[in-house]
This record gives sequence, C-alpha cells and structure tokens, in this order.
Amino acid sequence: MVHSSASAQPIRRLTAGLSRLASAERYLFTPDDLRALVVELSDRAFRTLMSRAASQGVLVRICRGLYLYPPALPSHGLLLYHAAARLHADEFTYISLETALSDVGIISQVPINWITVMSSGRSNQISCAEWGTIEFVHTRQRPEALADQLSYDARCRLWRARPQLALRDMRVGRRSLDLIDWSVAGEFV
Repeated sequence: MVHSSASAQPIRRLTAGLSRLASAERYLFTPDDLRALVVELSDRAFRTLMSRAASQGVLVRICRGLYLYPPALPSHGLLLYHAAARLHADEFTYISLETALSDVGIISQVPINWITVMSSGRSNQISCAEWGTIEFVHTRQRPEALADQLSYDARCRLWRARPQLALRDMRVGRRSLDLIDWSVAGEFV
C-alpha cells in the first residue's frame, strides 16, 4: 500500500502544478516544462510518470516532445499553429505556402487539419494525432531579409507570409501551383 501511495504522489503533484499553471494561453507543454514540476524524480521515474499521466488522461501526447493538458484546451481551433510555434521555438518559422494562400483565398482547396510552415529548421511532417499534421519546410531565408514580407499573427503565435512571399515560397519549394486562383493572386502581386 505504501508503494501505491508513493507512486501516486508525483502524479498528484504534476496534476496540481498543471492546474495552477495551465490556461487557455498555456495548454501545451514540453517534457522540460513538466520536469520542473517534479524535479526530484530520476529520468527513468519521470518517463514512467509521463507514460502514466498520458494513460490516465492527465496529459495527451500531441507528438514527440509536446503534451496537451486537456482541461485548459481552448476551443479556438489553433492547436496546430500553437504546436508549430512550440516545436520550432528556437527556429525562424512562419506560416506560408498553401496555408497562407488559402487564408487569403488564393487557394480554395487545402487539406483539412494540415498546416504548412516555413522554418530554418529541417523539413519534416509531424503528425499531431487527431488534430492533424504540421508540415515544416526548410528555408534558408533570413528573418531580416523577409521582415517587410511578414506580419505577426498573435492568434497563431507565428509570423505569417504575405501573399507575394507565400507564392514565391511555392515556386522555390517546387510545390504544385495547380490550385492557385491566378485571378485572385493577381490582386496581391
């Protein structure tokens, strides 16, 4: 019985800490964020705790390195954007390509629950369970070179390409241009 009580204590501390810290603004957590709530645990015990927290529904694993605290999940539907911002927080990252063009009506059909983001990090696609997929596309562009072609989207917590830049990114990235409505695109070029 002592063993059961001792093993439950870290999960209670984790849950209590999350309920104090989490909000509609802060509902996604990295393992490093969570580690701060139970610093005394060994690495192995922490991994076990994370597994237990996920299996009990205290946390939901969005993808490798990112967890959702369900009671704080807002209903705004921006989880993929916020996840992209957290996953590549140390990289130059901005919404572009099909996502940016769809948002201004230049592309009318885009996959549901899929966002495209340019990043100075490596290209990859990250599945975020039932929420969808984030496609990171590598760019060598420097932030200072694109400053006048980006605007900050506070709701998404990411920079956003203006249509001209998103169209250029499509060409440079050799993306399909078949879905582009050039009559609408002409208004932005």
